[in-house]
Amino acid sequence: MPDFAYIARDDSGRQVTGVLSAANRREVLAALSKRALFPVKIDTSAAEAAVRRGGKRVKAQLMATTYAQMAGLLRSGVPLLRSLEVIKQQSSHAGLTEVLSQVYSQVEEGATLAEAMARHPKAFSEMAVSMVRAGGEGGFLEDALLRVAEFTEQQADLKGKTLGAMAYPLFLGTTGTLVVIVLIVFFVPKFEDLFARLREKGELPAVTEWLLSTSKTLGSYGWIPVVAIGVLIWYLKNALETEAGKMARDKIQIRLPMAGKIFLNLAVARFCRVLGTLLHNGVPILRSLEISSSAAGNRVLGKAITEAAENISAGQSLAKPLAASGHFPVTVTEMIAVAEESNSLDTVLSEIADGLERRTWRQLDLMVRLLEPMMLLVLAGVILVVVIALLLPVLKMATTM
Repeated sequence: MPDFAYIARDDSGRQVTGVLSAANRREVLAALSKRALFPVKIDTSAAEAAVRRGGKRVKAQLMATTYAQMAGLLRSGVPLLRSLEVIKQQSSHAGLTEVLSQVYSQVEEGATLAEAMARHPKAFSEMAVSMVRAGGEGGFLEDALLRVAEFTEQQADLKGKTLGAMAYPLFLGTTGTLVVIVLIVFFVPKFEDLFARLREKGELPAVTEWLLSTSKTLGSYGWIPVVAIGVLIWYLKNALETEAGKMARDKIQIRLPMAGKIFLNLAVARFCRVLGTLLHNGVPILRSLEISSSAAGNRVLGKAITEAAENISAGQSLAKPLAASGHFPVTVTEMIAVAEESNSLDTVLSEIADGLERRTWRQLDLMVRLLEPMMLLVLAGVILVVVIALLLPVLKMATTM
């Protein structure tokens, strides 16, 4: 049945939005009437657009709390629809309230919780949707939601630590770049008349000539690189919404110098943690690999995991195809091989995830510590070139006099 996005108002005049699955508009009107809602707008294209846009964006920390609350309610015996309604009523975040309202409507219409969550990729991650789908199929939805809450909180903490560590280098780089641009565009041109006589004699140093030319070019045509950067950002934003663009982004991420290893280790850690959780809850390994491949958060790694699943269905072990892909550290594949032999794969995978995350955080901390002096050296070098370019003609004029 097609999906119909609707905008309606309740008895108090409050606007209500959502998506309903129905055979036609008449059924949608009947469903809204049963809920005492007055329809304002009903549209199928709006529903498709809403899914593409992914709904409202909600912070990961808030989503972790929501998952934990839902897991607690379900574990206490509260039905799913009632749990969604309770959490929606308690929410003080407008975006989350809207998302939960739409999820509630879709579940009420017969969709599974995972299907309803998948319509809001900005609020619910691929990992969350995959885990909830597995929990619904395997009968451990409460545990799946609790695990998702833990994963989401861990990722939010890691992201917060990363942003906190990168705050000073980013501030330093941005401020330094702005100072250099202002210096070249507005300060350097004031010396052009002073150096005019040396230029006429052909005695102006090459570095000073280059600096004056750069300053004049930036002052006259500086808007061109600004517009070019804006167009490039717009193009990349649209390109990254396609599957090919996302695959290219993930390839570049894991090949970046210094940072690539960090991105790869975090993706491997996510994969190991999700796979270990699913296996611990009795999900078959092929189904677990299918879910964890999307939960890894990197399409290159996901492709390698999918190929490994195909080899497993042919009777091979998990460690060999993962090692052959070249994306998994040797220590990880060796530990997986030993765990397969000892039938303790679920436990070992969680230990691998813990170890990788601790090691990655140390690497990230070291990278940030190295980045700060490197940026200071680069900025100091640029400013030194500007100062030398301005002082050389002055010294030459003083020597002549």
